[in-house]
Amino acid sequence: MGQMNNLVYLVPLFPLLGFLVNGLFRNQLSKGLIGIIGSGSILLSFGVSIALFLQVKSGGAIPVHSLFTFIDVSPTFKIDFAFQVDQLSSLFLLVITGVGFLIHVYSTSYMHDEEVPHFARYFAYLNLFVFSMLLLVLGANYVIMFIGWEGVGLCSYLLIGFWFKNDNYNYAAKKAFIMNRIGDLGFLLAVFWLFEKLGTVNYSDVFANTNKLTQADITGITLLLFVGATGKSAQIPLYTWLPDAMAGPTPVSALIHAATMVTAGIYMIARSNILYTLAPFTQAVVAIIGLATAIFAASIALQQNDIKKVLAYSTVSQLGYMFLGLGVGSYTGAVFHVMTHAFFKACLFLGAGSVIHAMSGEQDIRKMGGLSKYMPITRITFLISCIAIAGIPPFAGFFSKDQILAAAKEVNPFFYYIGVGGALLTAFYMFRLYTMTFVGKFRGTHDQEHHLHESPMAITFPLIVLAILAAAGGLLGIPEAFAKNANWLESFLAPIFDGSTKLQKVHPSEGSNEIVLMAVTSVIIIAVSVWAYVKFKDYQTNEEEPTGFARILANKWYVDEIYDAVFVKPINAFAGFLKNVVEKSGIDGIVNGVGRLVQYSSRQMRLLQSGMVGSYILFMVLSIVVLFLIFWNQIQIVEFLQKVF
Repeated sequence: MGQMNNLVYLVPLFPLLGFLVNGLFRNQLSKGLIGIIGSGSILLSFGVSIALFLQVKSGGAIPVHSLFTFIDVSPTFKIDFAFQVDQLSSLFLLVITGVGFLIHVYSTSYMHDEEVPHFARYFAYLNLFVFSMLLLVLGANYVIMFIGWEGVGLCSYLLIGFWFKNDNYNYAAKKAFIMNRIGDLGFLLAVFWLFEKLGTVNYSDVFANTNKLTQADITGITLLLFVGATGKSAQIPLYTWLPDAMAGPTPVSALIHAATMVTAGIYMIARSNILYTLAPFTQAVVAIIGLATAIFAASIALQQNDIKKVLAYSTVSQLGYMFLGLGVGSYTGAVFHVMTHAFFKACLFLGAGSVIHAMSGEQDIRKMGGLSKYMPITRITFLISCIAIAGIPPFAGFFSKDQILAAAKEVNPFFYYIGVGGALLTAFYMFRLYTMTFVGKFRGTHDQEHHLHESPMAITFPLIVLAILAAAGGLLGIPEAFAKNANWLESFLAPIFDGSTKLQKVHPSEGSNEIVLMAVTSVIIIAVSVWAYVKFKDYQTNEEEPTGFARILANKWYVDEIYDAVFVKPINAFAGFLKNVVEKSGIDGIVNGVGRLVQYSSRQMRLLQSGMVGSYILFMVLSIVVLFLIFWNQIQIVEFLQKVF
């Protein structure tokens, strides 16, 4: 075990090797071997991650490992390619590799109809995605984090547009890539700012030298980092790419939403907790944006009928809760919710994939219903995850969401009540989704009903494991109100967040009051869940378009249309102006005009060589006359100058 800490490089190395082997030999390998290499590489990383986690837990880990010098320009400009293994990164390693492995196993069955080269390409991209996320959380400085940050952005583009023959999928991939670039500019500017002020971007050095930064520096840096987080973790105003990211294969959606990509922003702020605690204005911005996103996205989910779109807006909403936690200083609560959300959201997406697989590609829940008798395992795992995300005790989401809301109440009771309102919306739209999918009569075609069946073991096994984690994962963070020192996760992460805790001036609430609030909230959430079940259990197919406020929600508050009118169309029009007027008529016109002038001149000069002796004699005589006039003028000028001077 003592040597295990020196093998941290193996965690990202295995997925990288899987990417290279499957990518380079995609035409030579069989599907079985491709699946084994793709899944096995993540399993090996998971094994090393467990060993590292146990070593960190026992207190025997060496935090920072420098592999080599990455940038060495001068003694004052030197950046190491270094990994940091501590409580925060080791926990994220387990989530990324554990959930990632289950998604890889699931993919071996879900993507089985793909041709061999595309099957291998898919697993290569998936391995590269996990490698990039591991690099992001392992980096010991902001530069290595940024490399992983850009890597997950690239992989999301490749996987969302995996079926590249469909232009709509390509548009969704492009949208994700461009919107993330907007956020990434903020991240990059923050890194430059840090380096300019401190001469280092190593976490330990930055957090130890915050006294060298002015309040304006800290506020500016943290706001720019948050801009990066809004892009990667899909918060207002850069959230619209994530629902469109459903264009990719369903396991990709699970990986983006649960184990990689969207949790990157949460990790980055949690890692930078000292900076954010010193920037109360930024924390207020983070909390307000997070809470607004949580409510806004939840309202949209109420009227979506695509099974994956409901889950996508649910992710945006849950990420909002995580940012609320970060904004009110509940860093442990935010990380706890990342972990529990990874369990139940991965289970929900994979469950949705199982349903889509059985329904021959159908994703509209209005055309489903009554699937519980055909797909019992998918149904029970989906139900468990719905209970968990709704925040019904004692399932995982209850504990993590409660920790965030309790902290929010201490900072601002308004945050708490709005947050509870969002939890009620979550319960309603999730049980609407569950009921319309699994309860009542089947509303699809006869041919679809004939082919309904439970998914194979490679699909149901990950669902069962994730459902168990969604049910029991909350026990890692039992609130202090229930039992003293029962919150294992808070104790485990204490070394990471102790500095921020000392800076915060929030007093914990009374245990009895917290239990009463939990009980009241839980009863209301259960009531809303039952209401949604009763309302939709006898749902009949309704093709009528929603009206009034429901129509606004169904059209996602028209945000995409507003962005299209305000940004996309003017930019495209400006690009058209540059292309047609500046480039074609201007730059190309000048270049082509010079070419045409040379051609015309050469054609005219060619006429001089006519082959007629008489013409040549005439030109010679004219030339002599011209030369005589030139020389005569020069003689006249010289004589004139002599007379003058």
